[in-house]
Amino acid sequence: MTTSNGTPNGTPHPAAGLRVPCRLAVLSMHTSPLAALGGRETGGMNVYVREVSAELARAGVAVDVFTRRADAATPEVEAISPGVRLIHVPAGPAERIEKEEMIALTGAFAAGVEAFAARDAAAGGARYDVLHSHYWLSAVAGREVARAWAVPHVAMFHTLAEVKLLARASEREPEARREAERALVLDVDRVVAATDHERRLLEQVYAVPRERVAVIPLGVQRERFRPRDQATARAGLGLDADARILLSVGRIEPLKGLDILIQSLSEMTERERLLLLIVGGDDRAEGELARLRAVAAAASVTDLVRFVGAVPHEQLDAYYNAADVVVMPSFYESFGLVAVEAMASGVPVVASRVGGLTSTVADGRSGYLIPWRCPGPFAEKLDLLLGNDSLRRALGATAARSMEVYEWGAVAARLLDLYATLAGDSPSSPSSPSSPSRAATEHIARAATGA
Repeated sequence: MTTSNGTPNGTPHPAAGLRVPCRLAVLSMHTSPLAALGGRETGGMNVYVREVSAELARAGVAVDVFTRRADAATPEVEAISPGVRLIHVPAGPAERIEKEEMIALTGAFAAGVEAFAARDAAAGGARYDVLHSHYWLSAVAGREVARAWAVPHVAMFHTLAEVKLLARASEREPEARREAERALVLDVDRVVAATDHERRLLEQVYAVPRERVAVIPLGVQRERFRPRDQATARAGLGLDADARILLSVGRIEPLKGLDILIQSLSEMTERERLLLLIVGGDDRAEGELARLRAVAAAASVTDLVRFVGAVPHEQLDAYYNAADVVVMPSFYESFGLVAVEAMASGVPVVASRVGGLTSTVADGRSGYLIPWRCPGPFAEKLDLLLGNDSLRRALGATAARSMEVYEWGAVAARLLDLYATLAGDSPSSPSSPSSPSRAATEHIARAATGA
């Protein structure tokens, strides 16, 4: 027997003696795994959903990824990779909507997912064994879907409102999100965290029991992100072969600390032929881009900064290979996939000593971790690396070796262990009316209606 995605039915789990779930539903409500990276709502999570889904399908799991329809011309179902389908669910107008406005659409999204599954089942499709939600909006919708299907609900939040507020006091997060996350982390069957640091935060900030958290690091496409000839990469991108290139990759938002990086250029002594490439951003980042350009002008480094815009993930390897150093002055990173991709490419990373970066960047061995959010310490380490070619190459080589353990196939294998364990337990039962998650759902409904 095969599933509706054409992958083999579940088989006994090799480690636990449990049957591997044959069908997985993944919720990525606010952003599609196929969306271009570097936009306001795209980044490591999109890569995670796409890569893990593909690896799970290779292991025989049929994967359906559900995302909100944002374009009326998009087909309801399209293939991401063999065994993986992307389902566009109607919830609100079929156009781009800011994620802050999607709170009111979680109920419609959940209903759309259930309706698709019912139609699919009527056509002979197998039932879903596990539901995996990504980000808090998906988890809100996923709670209702998991209750309706009586299946285990796994959630990965990627970022958490309270943690962002602790990292940067000027951040703003809706109260509906804060309350929902406080309830959801205790309501789902398991929270997946990317690092031990994130697990500790879940325990300390949200009082999540240690046994309710599965720590599973992210992976990297090592066949794509690996050391290559720098001169060749620069020639392909039209960059000066003799330039000393710093690279930043990611969303253009204040939490990324790019103003600190730009200001650090004015304090560097190694400024000859210096160029900072900032990859990322879409039309919704224009306000922040304008602010950063003003920061560069005030620091008299406008000629040293180039805003590249969004780059497809399939082309990022060339930028990493062209760079001398990758810089991440973020106020917070739950994992920091950019750092892992950069180091796998043989490039040292200078990053803030925050979040998941403390688990991936080995200070003094694969890069440097900066404990202060101010330009001077970044400038000092960047000068050190640009002024010492042998040190930079040594750190890059160590970085590449240290990333050999990060593989998407290993991530999928550990998730399969988790799914098999949860699917082997008794079906999830609906929460009681007085449970925190019900209270969170009611709060969201009030916020959506303005009550």
